[in-house]
Amino acid sequence: MAEAKYIINNSEITAVDNATVEWVDDTFFYIFFLGQKYHGEILAANLEENTLTIKINQRTFEVKRKGALDDLIKKMGLDQKKVKKMHQLESPMPGRVISFAVEVGQEVEVGAPLLTLEAMKMENVIKADGVGTVKGLAVNNGDVVDKGQVIIEFE
Repeated sequence: MAEAKYIINNSEITAVDNATVEWVDDTFFYIFFLGQKYHGEILAANLEENTLTIKINQRTFEVKRKGALDDLIKKMGLDQKKVKKMHQLESPMPGRVISFAVEVGQEVEVGAPLLTLEAMKMENVIKADGVGTVKGLAVNNGDVVDKGQVIIEFE
């Protein structure tokens, strides 16, 4: 029989043979290991991703059962998060451009501040929702923009 592998708090381990689990009900359990008794509780379960959040003796752990499919997905590189490539930034609301936090040729990452837009007497920092390189600024500081108007172009 193949060894069971788990990922606990982002560290891979192999299942321990000399540990036993005794269930009290569908949430609470005891673990017996090397003569010690540990109290456990399932806090959350995500069956689609094979993950559990458990508490053992007041410590919380994220547990994921690892299988052959997980190894294949990682080997193929399909476990990498997809990042949106930006082409242009449109104004999310009508307002006045107070200042730009980027300049032409600058590369931006997700969450990077792009500009400050004043709308209804409030300053809103508009951040990147993808990655890209600034190709051009379509408006200037102080310009009034309408909702949906292109403000920054990316390449």
